[in-house]
Amino acid sequence: MAELEQRDTQLPPEVEVRQTVTRGADQARDQGRTAIADLVVAKIAGRATREVSGVHEIVTQGVGGAISGLAQRMTGGERSAQGVNVDVGEHEAAIDLRIIVDYGASIPQVAESIRRNVASRVKAMTGLTVTEVNIDVADLFYAEQNAAAQPAVTPPRRVE
Repeated sequence: MAELEQRDTQLPPEVEVRQTVTRGADQARDQGRTAIADLVVAKIAGRATREVSGVHEIVTQGVGGAISGLAQRMTGGERSAQGVNVDVGEHEAAIDLRIIVDYGASIPQVAESIRRNVASRVKAMTGLTVTEVNIDVADLFYAEQNAAAQPAVTPPRRVE
């Protein structure tokens, strides 16, 4: 403080020194407000979840969700927010996910990886702090089931 007073006295008399404190929230308010839709946060969380090894799919809840999911698959519609529910506040977000895990993957490790990746992506892209990521493991995916469900494809004949 003595240095500041000494430095102040060395300035010409027409220069006035004021101490001001600018806080991040005040600065943002002065520059305008940014509103981030819940759907945007849900899409980020959905994409971040799908990036994790061991996650087979994110699924919706209930009959309405199943019909919606089927319609999206048939029409090629946007699926990135499917099976993701979010509560977004001014500075924080809470996220609920319903997933199918690949058989053989460690569910606790998959869940922890999802939580880390979702929180990291949401924070980096929106500035929101993720307070919780609730994960409902609804089913397991067996690779054998998928192989049995697909008909065998015969290779095309090379010569007639």
